[in-house]
Amino acid sequence: MRGEGRWGRPLRRALPWAVAALLVAGIGLPMVAASSGSLRAGPEIGYGVAVTPPMAHVNVTVAMTDAPAYLPSAITVNTSTILTVHLVNQGNLTHTFTVSNVSGADALPANSTPQQVDRFFNQNGSRANVSLAPGATATVNLSFGVDSALDVFQFVSVIPYQFQAGMAGTISVSGGPPSVLLEDNTSDALQFLPNTLVVNVTHYPVVVGVDVSNLGSFSHTFTVSAFSNFSLSPANFTSFFQSHPPLVDAPVPSGAGSSVWANFTIAHAGVYQYICTVPGHFASGMYGFVYANVAPPPPPVPPSTAIVQGWVLVGAGLLLVVALLVGLSAAYVGRLPPKPVELPHE
Repeated sequence: MRGEGRWGRPLRRALPWAVAALLVAGIGLPMVAASSGSLRAGPEIGYGVAVTPPMAHVNVTVAMTDAPAYLPSAITVNTSTILTVHLVNQGNLTHTFTVSNVSGADALPANSTPQQVDRFFNQNGSRANVSLAPGATATVNLSFGVDSALDVFQFVSVIPYQFQAGMAGTISVSGGPPSVLLEDNTSDALQFLPNTLVVNVTHYPVVVGVDVSNLGSFSHTFTVSAFSNFSLSPANFTSFFQSHPPLVDAPVPSGAGSSVWANFTIAHAGVYQYICTVPGHFASGMYGFVYANVAPPPPPVPPSTAIVQGWVLVGAGLLLVVALLVGLSAAYVGRLPPKPVELPHE
């Protein structure tokens, strides 16, 4: 048709090639983007976040008797606790409530003489020292921060020969609210994500809390060895935990989105291994490590993707250039490949 004009027919014939070039561009560029994105790796190391737990308040009444004895003689509190001790002297003798400033159930040996008791408190000081006459009462406040975890403090009567006769007791500080928070995940691939946790603090013991979430459907456990720098194996962990209870053995409920807090106390710096004790999970590689004031090893270097991504980009670019050249050539020639030349018949 003459109405198409000089350029009408070539452009019409070039249209399929131009559309093909656009399709190549539409497919090639997303492929490059997808190739780049698929090479990104998730976090491999989880770093602890220090927090200040709120202080709890505990009230205890302790009676003093002429036995001589304290009733009760054993008190247990958590860290981050203000302990209020209400003292009542029920005897006919004067007694003291003198709390050691040194941690240890036997910091003051039971066979100490009155002179040695006086020397001990003169040298080390006391957390509290109250003397009560017969029938008197008093109140003592004691604070136990996050740095007191696992500590044991003695309290005694320093009246000569009362301690030697058995007038002594202990305040034991167990765990409590964590002062370092971490996050970890379990997966149906039988892995902890991440499998390296880092705790850096200025004091020990320290209470650590790990929020363990389930990303899959299987149930798991988050079980931490009580020994630092000790390697567990699928062959020895069952007997090991029978002899040495773990710092924590938290069951992670099945189902995506389920979670559990695993709180435990680390006594000193070191590397602590944690595993999943569900049969077969540890053997499949479900374990990790807590690095407490120890530098973790550098993560493995992933294979270089620079060359791969470069070739992908270059290839996609060349493909686009070729497609555009084909389209332009088709616009001028009117057809690709060109129409075969018909030879004259003899």
